Amino acid sequence: MSQQDDRVAGELIGRIRRQSGLSQAELARRSGVQRSVLSAYEHGRRQPSVSALARIAGAAGMELQLALAPERLGAEQAGRILAEVLDLAELIPSRQHDDLAYPPLIRLAA
Repeated sequence: MSQQDDRVAGELIGRIRRQSGLSQAELARRSGVQRSVLSAYEHGRRQPSVSALARIAGAAGMELQLALAPERLGAEQAGRILAEVLDLAELIPSRQHDDLAYPPLIRLAA
């Protein structure tokens, strides 16, 4: 698990709290979690359980839902997709640079 993975729960709790408009103290009271513990979760000093996350979300009038992560592409597959995109980009008709109208430059007094 990376450091970025460790911050996901805290960022989620902060987002839940801000979107609900609740203070840490009020969200803690409604969810039955001590305010100091909620603060530790939000700042990444502690990791909440899934049930604690669900309680916190429920206390804010939200529902915690889990979804499968999108499949990560391998380097070879990503390279093939990039090659296809570049081939398609070559087919796009391009304009001459002469056709572009740029606004006049303004010199500022020093």
